[in-house]
Amino acid sequence: MKKFLSFSRPVPRWVILIIDLVITGFSFTLSYFVIKQFEFSAILRGHFFVYTILYCALSLPVFYFMRIHTGMLRFSNVYDMMRISLAVLITGVLYPIAVVFVVNREYHINSLNIPGVLLINFFISCTLHMMLRSAVRGFYYYVKHNAIVLKENVLILGSDTEAMLVKQAVESSITNKFVIAGFVETDINKANVTIQQKRVYHIRELPLLKTKKKIDKLILMNEQLDSKDKKVVIEKCLQFGIKVLTVPPSDQWIYGKLSLKQIQELRIEDLLQREPININNEQISGELSGKRILITGAAGSIGSEIVRQVLSFGPEAVILCDQAESPLHEIQLEMEEKFPGSDIKIFIGNIRDRNRMQIPFREYRPHFVFHAAAYKHVPMMERHPSEAILTNVMGTKIIADLSVLYNVHKFVMISTDKAVNPTNVMGTSKRIAEMYVQSLSTVADNLVDQTIMGLINGQDKNAANGTKTKFITTRFGNVLGSNGSVIPRFRQQIQQGGPVTVTHPEITRYFMTIPEAVQLVMEAAIMGKGSEIFVFDMGKPVKIVDLALKMIRLAGLTPDEDIKIVYSGLRPGEKLYEELLNEKEKTLPTHHEKIKIAKIIPCSHKVVRDIEELISMGRLEDNYGIVKKMKELVPEFKSKNSQYEKLDLQLNKAFTATAAD
Repeated sequence: MKKFLSFSRPVPRWVILIIDLVITGFSFTLSYFVIKQFEFSAILRGHFFVYTILYCALSLPVFYFMRIHTGMLRFSNVYDMMRISLAVLITGVLYPIAVVFVVNREYHINSLNIPGVLLINFFISCTLHMMLRSAVRGFYYYVKHNAIVLKENVLILGSDTEAMLVKQAVESSITNKFVIAGFVETDINKANVTIQQKRVYHIRELPLLKTKKKIDKLILMNEQLDSKDKKVVIEKCLQFGIKVLTVPPSDQWIYGKLSLKQIQELRIEDLLQREPININNEQISGELSGKRILITGAAGSIGSEIVRQVLSFGPEAVILCDQAESPLHEIQLEMEEKFPGSDIKIFIGNIRDRNRMQIPFREYRPHFVFHAAAYKHVPMMERHPSEAILTNVMGTKIIADLSVLYNVHKFVMISTDKAVNPTNVMGTSKRIAEMYVQSLSTVADNLVDQTIMGLINGQDKNAANGTKTKFITTRFGNVLGSNGSVIPRFRQQIQQGGPVTVTHPEITRYFMTIPEAVQLVMEAAIMGKGSEIFVFDMGKPVKIVDLALKMIRLAGLTPDEDIKIVYSGLRPGEKLYEELLNEKEKTLPTHHEKIKIAKIIPCSHKVVRDIEELISMGRLEDNYGIVKKMKELVPEFKSKNSQYEKLDLQLNKAFTATAAD
């Protein structure tokens, strides 16, 4: 890219002042000549030089004190033009007074039609000053645009004030590499006009613009991305290989100016966003304000967002619990910066260690517990069932038991849609954790782990004084951009040149943004009365291959030409379609349209003893024994694409034999 740094340096202010003074003298001279009808003999007899020098001498302090010379000529705007006009007007008002006291008294002459000269001079002077600034501005942008070798032709969506601001901001940037080719509208009535020397095109002209004007990109505001019109435009751009860029709303520009760093490529997360969720912030604030809140898995994708949202409601203290040291440190720094003055406690510990986990309960006595700590990757847990049991089941059990013993008001468990009709160890472990939490909702005081009770009795006399904890479970699908999810993986594969690996051409998943999911968790936590499983409206399921295709196109590439898509086959425990409810379960509406209550299958007291037995097996790492026990606890658990499918055959044979007897 060629440089034009010398042109970019501002001209000294005194030079601009002299140029303005020269223009002022020239315009007055021309006005004087017009009034005198270019009769040079009469002009000289009328003391032309006296009148002109006096006008220039008067203009100098007026222009100086109004700081007409301080603005950069190439960035002049309407406001600058108005100031110039006002300066010329003020000079014109003061000039007749100066003529009376200087010319008439000192030289005793009165040969000039002062009002006529000033009227003509006003128009000539304003015009010349404005022409100078417009010429410098135009020359600057002409040189800048032609100095860029690798320039990109872009369109701007819309033709309103916001679109004009984007155009002006892009063109005024010194490092800009974009050439604005025009605007795009979806409304035919707004098309085929010219605004600021740029034409407004209709969306139907995109294919022609792509080839004729070599359009590379389209810029739009990233607010209201759920607008139908914008979605139509984006789909058209993806279809014709035009990359989409987003800029933040003008009120978020740095110091009122758009930085080129704020122009970002449109992300797949932006396309999948739905209309903003309305939650009862006032009620949530009333519940959480002034409370102590413990969050497990606080360094994870969901846990860290819970931290962000909880802190916005003014709690007394927030305890961030996780075993991942570096991510926990990062979230601590972020929260201390965003919420200065908030009481943020950091606790490093593993939820599987009951002695360690007792410490934050004993020291901080939380009112609310948000339990987000869990293992979540399906193939990993399929290979390590004992780890799934010890963390997802035993870890949940420990936190839930401690919540009862330390009189926690509400315990909120983050579950998953994979717990419904599970086909893998991970989903089943979360379902078993749900079952234990449900059992505590009915007979909490009787089912608490006696080992923990023994530990506490000797250390804390105030524990377990009879307050009943309300247990609430929230169940939702995949969240966009979470650690290890499909979208970051696809993005990395595209950056590396492909191929993009999709497990199956028909596989679908529900998606929700992380802030959206946590907003609903907050709402469910407040409305929950205990023992409910809240199911979130996840919208429509998305085909993963469609997701991959859109991400490739968003990168400005062509699927199967620039980036290949390869089908790798379903992974162990993976199923094609996720579900949010068991067939035997029903849902009840709540006051929030996106949250429903699942009428869950009741759990008997026997489930607690079975879970204890399962945890004991987990410590022995008997994988087949563990999975077999899980299938007994959760009869709907049918393994898919897994080594444990043989257990389903054995159980079916055993059931058939029992039925025959």
